[in-house]
Amino acid sequence: MCSGTVGWMAVLQRSLFDTGTVAGLRPLDGALERIPLSDGAWLDHLPGWVERSDLLFEELVGTVPWRAEERVMYDRNVAVPRLMASFGDGVPPPHPLLGTARSELAHHYRGVPGGDLATIGLCLYRDGADSVAWHGDTIGRGATEDTLVAIVSLGWHRMLALRPRRGRGRSLRFGVGGGDLLVMGGSCQRTWEHAVPKTGRSVGPRVSVQFRPNGVR
Repeated sequence: MCSGTVGWMAVLQRSLFDTGTVAGLRPLDGALERIPLSDGAWLDHLPGWVERSDLLFEELVGTVPWRAEERVMYDRNVAVPRLMASFGDGVPPPHPLLGTARSELAHHYRGVPGGDLATIGLCLYRDGADSVAWHGDTIGRGATEDTLVAIVSLGWHRMLALRPRRGRGRSLRFGVGGGDLLVMGGSCQRTWEHAVPKTGRSVGPRVSVQFRPNGVR
């Protein structure tokens, strides 16, 4: 477990309307907003998909075996500015609600290219200095095939930005957190990029949960 966990959980702001005692999921059917993008890409957006997301957030921050990673950049090792964890196909997820979420997403998107969601990845953005640079999930199937990547954001809201690779189409920015769901589909991983920029604002931690099909990262 990463250091400083208790302090991070203490600063999470909870909604006055969160009155349940367990985390749950709202229905997907009829609730998702479809946002068409350029070049055959699209987004589905559902704010607050996870009910009592603060409870799920606290359990994940406190129990997931978070790891710090380094990458080679400019001929030296640099720390990846976030903590990470991954659970492959067949590996029990760190919380049963994540398994339920994966099943409901796979059922909802059955028959959609890349809708066979199997793996779960998690990132912990500890504060505004943690980030992820512009990229698409194009390692593996995403480089040549339409696929899905579904992201559930827990904890504090951070900006998730999207832009077209070839400059065709409008850029988008979403303030995501608190159980929000964002699904990138169609050609999105090949023709668009997404990022979580650093921010100088005083923000607390955010957990990003990513659901992907096998062979996409």
